[in-house]
Amino acid sequence: MSARFPQIGSSMAHPKFGPVPRFLHRATNAGLAGALMLALVACENSKAVYPERDPSTGQRVMVDPANPPERSTIFGPGGLNLFGGKEGKEDTGSTGVGVNSFLWRASLDTIAFMPLTSADPFGGVILSDWYSPPETTTERFKANVYILAKGLRADGVKVSVFRQQRDPRGNWVDAAVSPSVATDLENAILTRARQLRLSVLEK
Repeated sequence: MSARFPQIGSSMAHPKFGPVPRFLHRATNAGLAGALMLALVACENSKAVYPERDPSTGQRVMVDPANPPERSTIFGPGGLNLFGGKEGKEDTGSTGVGVNSFLWRASLDTIAFMPLTSADPFGGVILSDWYSPPETTTERFKANVYILAKGLRADGVKVSVFRQQRDPRGNWVDAAVSPSVATDLENAILTRARQLRLSVLEK
């Protein structure tokens, strides 16, 4: 039995992010759709910061990709950049993390309504805990997100979605989820990542 999301009308469309991703239409409860919509609204004006290792101290610090720290160059400002120039930053979103920083932030934004159990920006793995929509306590979902590339690529992110239902005895048992749910969630992450990249380029 596949998870089915209720149809959501245009009232659920966000003026900036557009309609709620189609994977929400296959949820078994509108609570999951509403939770993601709130997450998209909340992240609209948020600032993306990422951990980077400070070469002088060896400590990890948080860096805003829109305002990266100055890098040393062998020819002075505007010369040959030892760490790559603006073009490389735009293509990869690299700020010292092991994977594309735009995909990383977009993944966190997209599944922000779910509690997280693990988030490794250097390995590119985000694991959520089980999430139950408030109106449906007899089912729960969780998602694993894997960022596979340093570039902003369509095949740079993979999502696995899991669903469980409570049986008559009160035990949680695995339930089927349509493969298109993960695909649509991946598309939502890619869309958000492109928006983050454009916001950096426009500054």
